[in-house]
Amino acid sequence: MDLKDKIRIIENFPKDGISFKDVTTLVQDGEGLKIAVDKIVQHLKDKNIDVIVGPEARGFIFGVPVAYALGVGFVPVRKKGKLPYDTIAVEYDLEYGSDILEIHKDAIKPGQRVAIIDDLLATGGTIASVAKLVETVGGNVSAMDFVIELTELNGRDKLQGYEILSLVQYDI
Repeated sequence: MDLKDKIRIIENFPKDGISFKDVTTLVQDGEGLKIAVDKIVQHLKDKNIDVIVGPEARGFIFGVPVAYALGVGFVPVRKKGKLPYDTIAVEYDLEYGSDILEIHKDAIKPGQRVAIIDDLLATGGTIASVAKLVETVGGNVSAMDFVIELTELNGRDKLQGYEILSLVQYDI
């Protein structure tokens, strides 16, 4: 199965000139979702991963079933003010401004091998920030796995030195 067949493309969303890749149609398809999760699990199964980290919200969608399949825990990375315990934060730039991501300061033990999972690799800014959080609390980023990669945005450039898997690539 070609996972691209399960991803809906919506032109001019959220603004003119954007070709939005809608992963919800893949998630709604049981077979497509299973194939996507299984491919990520296959990539990670021999890497001795201790914990999966995913940024809200679509990183949760793919990260939790992968964590379950690997028999490891899942750590959420959330926007500022959404986690209930002591956190550390990182601010990062967006196209129009900035945002802040947080992780519980005790969510990852020093030396744990971490895989970061998200639905989309675009410019790499969000995932670079997630990696910074993981490394700040002592984790080692062993892999980064994405369902979709927008190759023309060169997100991999911000993530040099990390092992990256993307299941589907678009030239935007």
